[in-house]
Amino acid sequence: QVQLVESGGGLVQAGGSLTLSCATSGRTSGHHLAWFRQAPGKEREFVAAASWIVRRTYYGDSVKGRFTIARDNAKNTVYLQMNSLKPEDTAVYHCAAQAGRVVPGLEVFDYTYWGQGTQVIVSS
Repeated sequence: QVQLVESGGGLVQAGGSLTLSCATSGRTSGHHLAWFRQAPGKEREFVAAASWIVRRTYYGDSVKGRFTIARDNAKNTVYLQMNSLKPEDTAVYHCAAQAGRVVPGLEVFDYTYWGQGTQVIVSS
């Protein structure tokens, strides 16, 4: 079992920055970690993923160049640094964990464990 707890969400003006954290616990060894987001009335969307050992990261097209994912295995935490925020980034951001694949998946169904989410609101 893997437990995930997100924090760091809040209200920010367009153009601003925010850093989300996801504290992990349980058997996280070997798990890829990712961030997804879900806006009201929309499907959950892939944001970014960080692989377990190889320092490789993956990003959704809408956040490339603005968001950065980083994991600290020693602290059992994964971060999402969000810069140049836009109103369309407003969503509940969820942390997710996946095991059993060579590279992280990019789809919701690839992930087994999920956090409750943290709300991000970007005002225009």
